[in-house]
Amino acid sequence: MTHTLSLPWTPVALSSDVPPGTVIPAKLSSGPIAVWRTQSGHLSANGDRCPHRGMRLSHGFVRGETLSCIYHGWRFADDGSCTHIPAHPNLTPPSAIKCNPRQAKESGGVIWVADELPDEEPVFFEGYKPLRSLVVAADETSVREATQATDVDSGLAVNHAGTDIRLLVSDLDGEQVFVILLLAENTSPEACVSASRWAEVMRQKAERICNHGETT
Repeated sequence: MTHTLSLPWTPVALSSDVPPGTVIPAKLSSGPIAVWRTQSGHLSANGDRCPHRGMRLSHGFVRGETLSCIYHGWRFADDGSCTHIPAHPNLTPPSAIKCNPRQAKESGGVIWVADELPDEEPVFFEGYKPLRSLVVAADETSVREATQATDVDSGLAVNHAGTDIRLLVSDLDGEQVFVILLLAENTSPEACVSASRWAEVMRQKAERICNHGETT
């Protein structure tokens, strides 16, 4: 996954998308990942593949402070180490059994992930709050054209009906992008609804531009 601007961290979800005890799929440039939160609220991320039979760990579930594979129930800690193998309950799993841990942090209601721990912290958009995220079946260029956005620090800026919107855009696979909308903290509920509707219109417009050559 690449970003609209060069960032050491990749925005992959909203904090609200991953409540305690849940796991979701996401993507980095290095491949699919599972983003999960323990029952106590600790955020983790790792490669989305169980080292046993290759099942996606994002299809699994959280058991307390571990992530359990849905296939044979192998459990993994936040450092990627295997902690339990149900078929061999008395066995201490070898340290070589791991599920490729990633670095995960939260900043301003956004979940950021990196393959290795960067020297700098994730971006914090002071005075802004996340509204929603969406997947657009288009490339970044088409999103830029559809929104007529301008570059700002670590994102894009759009003004819709007087509402200041910040966009984080991450390429998923060359054919889709992941977009996070941020609004000023004092944005009214009515303006939030309007911005969310605008995002759907933007999605459709960007997809038409990308897939059918429509121009703005």
